[in-house]
Amino acid sequence: MINKLLVANRGEIARRVFATCRALGVATVAVHSDADADAPFVADADQAVRLPGNTPAETYLRVDAILDAARRSGADAVHPGYGFLAENAEFAAAVTDAGLTWVGPSAKAIAAMGDKMAAKALLADAGVPMLPTWTDPAEVTAFPVLVKAAAGGGGRGMRIVRDAAGLAEAVAGARREAAAAFGDGTVFIERYVERGRHVEVQIFGDAHGTLVALGVRDCSIQRRHQKIVEEAPGVLPDEVRATLHEAAVAAGRAVDYVGAGTVEFLLAPDGQVHFLEMNTRLQVEHPVTEATTGLDLVRLQLLVAEGGPLPVTGPPPADGHAIEVRLCAEDPARGFRPATGTLHRFAVPGVTAEFAPARGLRLDSGVVDGSTVSVHYDSMLAKLVAWAPTRAEAARTLAGALARAELHGVATNRDLLVRVLRSAEFAAADVDTGFLDRHPEVFAPLLPAGQLPLVALAAALSGAAARRAAAPVLAGLPSGWRNVPAFPQVTRFTVGDSAEIEVRYRLDRTGGLAEWSVLPSDATPTVAVVDATADRVVLDVDGVRRAFRVHRAGSAVFVDGPDGAASLTELPRLPQPTAELAAGSLLAPLPGAVTRVHVEVGQRVAAGDLLLTLEAMKLEHPVLAPADGVVTDLPVPAGGQVETGAVLAVVDPEEDPQ
Repeated sequence: MINKLLVANRGEIARRVFATCRALGVATVAVHSDADADAPFVADADQAVRLPGNTPAETYLRVDAILDAARRSGADAVHPGYGFLAENAEFAAAVTDAGLTWVGPSAKAIAAMGDKMAAKALLADAGVPMLPTWTDPAEVTAFPVLVKAAAGGGGRGMRIVRDAAGLAEAVAGARREAAAAFGDGTVFIERYVERGRHVEVQIFGDAHGTLVALGVRDCSIQRRHQKIVEEAPGVLPDEVRATLHEAAVAAGRAVDYVGAGTVEFLLAPDGQVHFLEMNTRLQVEHPVTEATTGLDLVRLQLLVAEGGPLPVTGPPPADGHAIEVRLCAEDPARGFRPATGTLHRFAVPGVTAEFAPARGLRLDSGVVDGSTVSVHYDSMLAKLVAWAPTRAEAARTLAGALARAELHGVATNRDLLVRVLRSAEFAAADVDTGFLDRHPEVFAPLLPAGQLPLVALAAALSGAAARRAAAPVLAGLPSGWRNVPAFPQVTRFTVGDSAEIEVRYRLDRTGGLAEWSVLPSDATPTVAVVDATADRVVLDVDGVRRAFRVHRAGSAVFVDGPDGAASLTELPRLPQPTAELAAGSLLAPLPGAVTRVHVEVGQRVAAGDLLLTLEAMKLEHPVLAPADGVVTDLPVPAGGQVETGAVLAVVDPEEDPQ
């Protein structure tokens, strides 16, 4: 029996495993980096052991440090979560050699599937259908192709290449990214299927010879080859589902699989099934399988690790439909640029359960109010899962909860997810891995641009109410009230990176809105103030009441309204002078490390040329020339660390010859 379990991971998956352990009476141990010392998963554990440092290489990827933490804490078992060392055969063997129970498949099975090229050969012999694959770029003659990391997963190291000219750079970039993420830069190339669907089968095996398929998930909606929307059961013909189940079980039997695993496939438009990879761990999207089967997959992992038999012997019938979204700290409109900072508020309405199988709305979150989103790890904040009797109901429930969530402090992909879930194509299950490329409309913010003046007015009125409530004298008078109503109140905000909006308004002696305007703006609607407090403003807009929730954190103002949310920054009435940047300065959008500098000072560049590469949150971010010009400064060398706003390069625009 497992008595004390150490989770060699962080964030929401550590919290997920701890939740099942509490229900089973198993004591828990967390390991954490310095950056994660105050993270929620650390507080959830019964004990916690520090791993000195911040980067994964210093902390969560150190086998010796994790085994030492198990010894010091008295843990008798290790769960790897997903990511980091979860699919590292040497780690699994080291845990077993240390006399600890390994909650996962055997080191032999992990090794067999960890080398994706060897795995393809092994499973092809077992009758699993495969895509054409190459290891030597010189042998590739037909395009498009997909460059993939031979170790790891999660979309890291992947590159789509549509012609021979871009293959060498794609292979080099994939190798760098794979080496940084998994410690192994080996890559291979396989044929890329246009408009393919990414589907996968959850399999589970025990030490008594039982190996079952627990249903098919559809994970086709992806960004940067990483899943962001997953659902179960996948909308498929029965014969395709049967083929997938059969192929997945064959893959598991080929390596005597024990534990939780996922066999991933590409479903071509013509119905052909092609093996992609086998993940020898629990998947991020496992909650949708739990929701539709009623099984706690972490409980089954512990049961199988203790030598017990599985309680199921065949595919269970799917009950209802479940959809999961990955809520990430990133800005989809800026190429999914990761966001860092303090998450001032994280609140999702209507949640019925956390970290456990349940009907209704489930939240598995790695963050809480006040959490810091660090540059050291990936950008996923939480997973939100909706279960309902039908797919349409699940999508509507999930979209509604997301739209009403209060997510303050860092940019997120919330609006994109809502638009995807509400799209006609998603409703028709017309999805594939190129969905986002074909639907740029889902990148638009939920809040219509025409509603921004009302949001700014609500923010201004909220600020005025907060100041009056804190006023030491005459707090009962309306803010800014004067006997001579010649001058309005003026509040200025920035929205996004630079856009500025100015609100002018005047209240009468009863606190009513006598007049208002917004610059720049078209004509403003007729508005009456129904109620205005520091955290809630209700406006009557042309006879329709609209309520706005307002939250302030210093100069940052977060407004959630009926049509969407907006983040504003209130500007000081008397701004301080700031240093002027050189024309053509390119600033770091987030903290990170400059991995490569592609140009030299004095070099002439064209608009769109690659100047340097910034690595942050496990991903590479290209920095491109904004216009034709000459590089006049490169203040950060390769390997240099930068903070947000640091100057990365200066490109002096060429003068117009005319």
